[in-house]
Amino acid sequence: MDTPETVITICMGSSCFSRGNNVNAEIIERFLRENKLEARVEVRGCLCEGKCRGGPNLRINGTLVQDVRPGAVVDLLAHALLGG
Repeated sequence: MDTPETVITICMGSSCFSRGNNVNAEIIERFLRENKLEARVEVRGCLCEGKCRGGPNLRINGTLVQDVRPGAVVDLLAHALLGG
């Protein structure tokens, strides 16, 4: 199996989950499917990392992105994965 080019880790701790990552996870999966990126991107969940105050949080290739609101997810992914 090939190693994915990108790893997105979604915090599924109770604070991040209830503040938007429950919806963000669905948006990320849909974006990857619509752009045929499933083979290039691995999506993982994680438990709380203690960064709740800035949540909802996710990581893209280990880089923490905080305050990720559902309305901003598509733009964030387009920039990170499609270069635009």
